Amino acid sequence: MLTERKHTLILIILLVSLPVFALLHLNSGQIDLGIGTMIDSMFSFNNENMNEVIAREIRIPRMLTALLVGGSLSIGGLLMQTLFRNPLAGPYVLGINSGSSLFVAFTIMTGVTFFQSDLGMIINALIGAFLFGLLILFFAGMVRNQISLLLVGIMLGSFTSAFISILETMSHAEELKVYMLWSLGSLQKVEFHQLGIISLIVFLGLIGALLISKQLNLLVLGEREAKSLGLNIKRIRYLIIGITALLTGVITAFCGPIAFVGLAVPNMVRILFKTQHHIVLITASFLLGAIFVMSVDAILQLLESWMVIPINAITSIIGAPIVVIIVFRRLR
Repeated sequence: MLTERKHTLILIILLVSLPVFALLHLNSGQIDLGIGTMIDSMFSFNNENMNEVIAREIRIPRMLTALLVGGSLSIGGLLMQTLFRNPLAGPYVLGINSGSSLFVAFTIMTGVTFFQSDLGMIINALIGAFLFGLLILFFAGMVRNQISLLLVGIMLGSFTSAFISILETMSHAEELKVYMLWSLGSLQKVEFHQLGIISLIVFLGLIGALLISKQLNLLVLGEREAKSLGLNIKRIRYLIIGITALLTGVITAFCGPIAFVGLAVPNMVRILFKTQHHIVLITASFLLGAIFVMSVDAILQLLESWMVIPINAITSIIGAPIVVIIVFRRLR
């Protein structure tokens, strides 16, 4: 009972903190915008009012993107860590982002005009994530254990890296620069009208994760024990991979690969809650992941007047030490 109260209290704190960090993020830019301007830009938008244009076209999409990115990648990382029973597994471990990277590289470096448009890049990244997700699902039905599936993901990543290297040797400097900037990740490219489809996909992924929470609780016990309790291992494997592909695919398509969020946040949640109850872990991962990415992006906006830093740089600076700490905790 005491543990449940503690979990409830921490979840309430995270839930209350989310809008607070959202407001801090909205007001972290160089131009000071009031809450009234934010509200007006949403419900009575005037495209002649520069402050409302900034709020609607830049600040609000960027804040909501940060929220969705943090929540999605954190849940994807949690699902992968549960599937492989390994705290060092991340949402990109199966090579789903490799599919997006390969198709985006093809988009940028083929020289075909349509594919070089922003819409073309997003469509191709989504197609790449979807196709590689289907490929992983196919292999998931063939292999007997998670280790084999992990090796398949690593091999897919190596294959795509080799193919991308070939494309890079055939490309011009400007094309390489565009691809490099995409690979660094960015929350600034999502437009207001695109938030609806991203939010819908993330919502479906979140609901899907919550619906399989009981099966995830059994999977933590190990494949043999879970199977003896009636869990269909192949089915839950399909569901986990499908949900992870959905969440990470849409985020990678619109924002590029964002490092360490899906690796560090779920581990922080496990340390904080000390439980294997996945309804708690999924909810907390979404909330803490959203707060984490909004905080990181707010720092970037505050530094923009001095220097422009890619979001991957900050997430790696913060996330890498967390992973090192986790490794040492396991060794002890």
